Amino acid sequence: MLTKPMKADLHCHSRVSDGSIEIRELVSLARKSGVMTLAIVDHDTVDGLEEAETAGKEYGVKIISGIEISAFDYQRGRKAHVLGFLMDHPQQVGEACRPTLNKRQKTSEWIVETLFEAGYLITWDFVKMISSGSTNVYKQHIMHALMELGYTSALKGDLYKKLFAKPSDEASGGIAYSEIEYIDVFEAVKLIKKAGGVAVLAHPIGYQNMELIPELIEEAGLDGLEAWHPSHDDAAVNRILAEAEKYGLILTGGSDFHGMYDGKPNLLGSCNMSNKWIQRLYERKASQKYV
Repeated sequence: MLTKPMKADLHCHSRVSDGSIEIRELVSLARKSGVMTLAIVDHDTVDGLEEAETAGKEYGVKIISGIEISAFDYQRGRKAHVLGFLMDHPQQVGEACRPTLNKRQKTSEWIVETLFEAGYLITWDFVKMISSGSTNVYKQHIMHALMELGYTSALKGDLYKKLFAKPSDEASGGIAYSEIEYIDVFEAVKLIKKAGGVAVLAHPIGYQNMELIPELIEEAGLDGLEAWHPSHDDAAVNRILAEAEKYGLILTGGSDFHGMYDGKPNLLGSCNMSNKWIQRLYERKASQKYV
């Protein structure tokens, strides 16, 4: 009988934020997929960490505690996400992210009201039922509700673009487009470091954050870069590898798995990282000093 090679996936999301799968089932899926080291990095919350640890022991999967902070590079006007791993005080980071959760919830409620006024027979109570188990209502939940109501058969198809397209010089934005004010990316890195964690810039090519790297290292103590990610092709990975070597940074990787909320096929463990980098993550943690 052939056995699957052991994998590590340090970027996936559960139903606690904008994934479609409950934590216990996600850890079970990881084991079946050959992922023996897993980090569930739900957006702006650490509410699922304890359940993940319990499920990891049950299924024999090593759980690395984590979070993905939704941040913003205000100097360049770009989103910038920061992964935090192995935090000694995760609740400290979770509390600092709570204003983001509150803003997101209010924005989602506005979106649902806007859609109803535009003729979509969607209600806040129905969307809340769809999002049961999550800290927030996300656009994925709203689209899922619209799918259930028969308005579309695709999570991120033409209707998604019609509703949520970002304004540009050539076109106005979607009828329900809205942005919230995110935490400054430098503060996000500092939050993770103050909590005793390892701070990694998520998908820096996909979010066009490469110029930001030396500043985050000097001003906030950035520890690493996410190299292996669905938004990164081989050229992007090689560019990140070179940047990490230049600045002495660690590397991480993961599938950014959201289950059915990915919008396209994206398997857990599909962006595998080697055990060498897992070891270096722990070494970086061991050398940490609180800032």
